[in-house]
Amino acid sequence: MKNLKPNFSHIYIEKDAIGYELTDIALSKFSGSTIIMIDHYKDFFNRASQDFQMQKKSMKLILAKKKEPLLYPASSMIQDYNTPNVFYNTPILNCLYNCDYCFLQGMYDSGNLVVFVNERDMMDAIDTKVSDPRDPSKATVVSISYNTDLLAMENILPLSRRWINYVDGKKDTIIEIRTKSALFSSIMDMDPSDNVVLSWTLSPEEICMKYEAAAPPLNSRVNSVKNALERGWQVRLCFDPVLMVDNWFDIYSKFFQELFEDVDGSDIRDVTLGVFRMNKDYFNKIRKRDTRSDIYFSDYSIEEGVVVVDSETRQFAMNELQNLLSEFISKDKILVWK
Repeated sequence: MKNLKPNFSHIYIEKDAIGYELTDIALSKFSGSTIIMIDHYKDFFNRASQDFQMQKKSMKLILAKKKEPLLYPASSMIQDYNTPNVFYNTPILNCLYNCDYCFLQGMYDSGNLVVFVNERDMMDAIDTKVSDPRDPSKATVVSISYNTDLLAMENILPLSRRWINYVDGKKDTIIEIRTKSALFSSIMDMDPSDNVVLSWTLSPEEICMKYEAAAPPLNSRVNSVKNALERGWQVRLCFDPVLMVDNWFDIYSKFFQELFEDVDGSDIRDVTLGVFRMNKDYFNKIRKRDTRSDIYFSDYSIEEGVVVVDSETRQFAMNELQNLLSEFISKDKILVWK
């Protein structure tokens, strides 16, 4: 099972990050690391001419204090979850994993990890937004792992645990923790919360092996899904991005069939479904500097600054896959990116 735990040979610490509990936990856990004090994380993280892929092989940890904005409106790249009150925040920048199709490779010049240690300020920002929602009749949903895999970090820093404790019992507030990790065991002792959705991104084994090589294998993720369901957690399954590889229909058909023989679709909160898509600038940056993946040399359309599978193929694929999924889960639980 792949549960990455870097040794972080170097830890860079903003002066403003000193004194926070998460900073102290990190320094205690990685007591052998070389400590380098910095004025601002961007001085190190945003430097020009960095080698993203080389840095991923030996990630450094950067501890910083997040400044405004602390909460962002949801990107059009994700589903709206049937509420206009959808936001995301960034407790961490970058991910332990390194999936070929991930937009973070184009968003950031650095492959290192930034952890913002003032999570209480981010929580306060959510409370403020919940007090003045766009639609008072609907809950406010916050993705707290949009730019990272928060649960994958849990054996390094207890971030998911802290966020679950924060939101549990709050009125009209839901957080989504999206992950590819197999680390549900790290929060297994916690009581399930109606305010938390644990979202696992799952792909066919062929896709996992070729494009998600650093992430845990499919069977490990599915076991985490089953363990979470058995303990009463709300679980979302994310089939996103669907990659239009050769024989994609047969591959995904077999994948869905085998998955839902193991997982009861009626226990699932909902599923998301979407094709590969990426901001054009991020896509071009990745394609220019990293030729390791055939994903960036396929034919796509450009729609409103987004590189995406052409609309005809996209609509056909989403319709076909939605029909397949509806054999195992009701259509009203299938959220499709259009």
